[in-house]
Amino acid sequence: MTRGELSRTIKHDIEVLVAEAVAKAQEAGELPALALPESPVERPPRPEHGDYASTLPLRLARAAGAAPLEIAGIIARHVQPTEAIASVEAAPPGFVNFRLSEAWLAAQVDAIVAAGESFGDVPLGLGQKVQVEFVSANPTGPLTVATGRGLAIGDTLASVLAAAGYQVEREYLVNDAGTQTETFASTLYARYQQLFGREVEVPAGAYTGDYVVDLAGEIRDDYGDKFLDGGQPYPPEVHDIGIQKMVRLIQDDLAAMGVRYDVWFSEHSLYQSGTYEKAMALLKERGFVSEKEGAVWFASSTLGEDKDNVLVRSSGRPTYFASDVAYHYDKFFVRAFDRVIDVWGADHQGHVPRMKAAVSALGVDPERLVIIIHQLITIRRGSQEVRVSKRAGDIVTLREVVDEVGPDAARFFFVTRAADSHMDFDIDLAQRQSAENPVYYVQYAHARIAGILAHAQERVADFVDGDVSLLSHEAELALIRRMLQFPELIESIALSLEPHPLPYYAMDLATSFHDFYEKCRVVSDDVALSKARLKLAAAAKLVLARALRLMGMTAPDRM
Repeated sequence: MTRGELSRTIKHDIEVLVAEAVAKAQEAGELPALALPESPVERPPRPEHGDYASTLPLRLARAAGAAPLEIAGIIARHVQPTEAIASVEAAPPGFVNFRLSEAWLAAQVDAIVAAGESFGDVPLGLGQKVQVEFVSANPTGPLTVATGRGLAIGDTLASVLAAAGYQVEREYLVNDAGTQTETFASTLYARYQQLFGREVEVPAGAYTGDYVVDLAGEIRDDYGDKFLDGGQPYPPEVHDIGIQKMVRLIQDDLAAMGVRYDVWFSEHSLYQSGTYEKAMALLKERGFVSEKEGAVWFASSTLGEDKDNVLVRSSGRPTYFASDVAYHYDKFFVRAFDRVIDVWGADHQGHVPRMKAAVSALGVDPERLVIIIHQLITIRRGSQEVRVSKRAGDIVTLREVVDEVGPDAARFFFVTRAADSHMDFDIDLAQRQSAENPVYYVQYAHARIAGILAHAQERVADFVDGDVSLLSHEAELALIRRMLQFPELIESIALSLEPHPLPYYAMDLATSFHDFYEKCRVVSDDVALSKARLKLAAAAKLVLARALRLMGMTAPDRM
């Protein structure tokens, strides 16, 4: 296989060049025959140190019995020249620094424009099947702003994984079985009866908020008094109708955020299809099920857990954990995903170890299951914390925030922090139409480019034949360098499963474009240079739009 076939980015090209240089030095007897430690090429924090740097000499020094700087010099001498690399040099204390050729950099504008919407794609996943399950809130109330954070993380991650060559499926688990839906149905039925003048108390742990009363009113309007004498705690039909109505409300909220799921999976179907019985039978067959105290237990303590976990209560009812075991059995054995990524809220933190143990007990490598826990959000208006919803009582709903700031701002801010860190969401900042608001700043850059290109049509009919070799200004090359980071970022996010660097990249790219625009007149009397710069602007617009759309945002042509 050739270097080009192995490579995904210029960063990978340089890693291959370093490995080949070490091999040549070993053949020449200048370096001992040692297995190479993993040493990815990195971007130096200071541009005067070059575009890329290898720290391999520092990692080889002890085993090779030589000074890192000496090893760096040996490797640098053996690096094969290419059109992309302008210089290679050893630098203290033991780096091999690479500088890209300005001519090669300029030529990448044509490559970006030619790649179009596929620019940034990397062949990392090679078609592996990956499921990303996110949000999956119980259909017992409106989506909260906390679930909005999981939504942004999960949906962005799914888009990035698709760009990295994975076959991705987005899924929402509808928890339409269990005690939560029973409490919801009991609350709904009590509200329904109250609408007919009956003095009925809501159950313990009832769902509060006007939305339950509204749903009860819809059932009354649709069915009249049909369910008044349907039995307690609720008629089965009220449960099913209520869940269906809540799912539609959730789907409306998700649509407002521009989210599309490939699969809406019913928890109840696990029992109807026999999947639950198959999963429990497999656990028993593999020796991980025991019976004690009248209940059925998962012997998770044999897999490193502090205690065993109940699968089936003494009443004969499966626990939520048992349902989740069956659900993951379906993911790995029935639908045969190569990898499963669950995005859960902070309240599920304690569920992670036992879920990993359960997957292992089923005979699946637990590394194939990745569970991302996202922390809570504090909603603020400037310095003032927003505590409750106008419609849902003791929560802040996602829809209320989206209605105020728009889906683009919500998505952008939700994904700007690492999932495991708490975040503050400032509604006032998200609504601000100024450079202080990063959403406005990034989208304005895209709109600005669109305006430049539209205006240029009056003076330059077409720039398709623009000669990019004319691009040599420092700001032009800096913009190109920034665009070339994009495929590296896609690969990095796909490997780390942490999408929060994406919005920061979009801001950096916008800054690079604004700097280029301030320092380089795009359309001038020099027609040839104008065409080259317009092509550069078009490439920047393409990359910026791609970054925004991976986050599920729009790339506006006007602001």
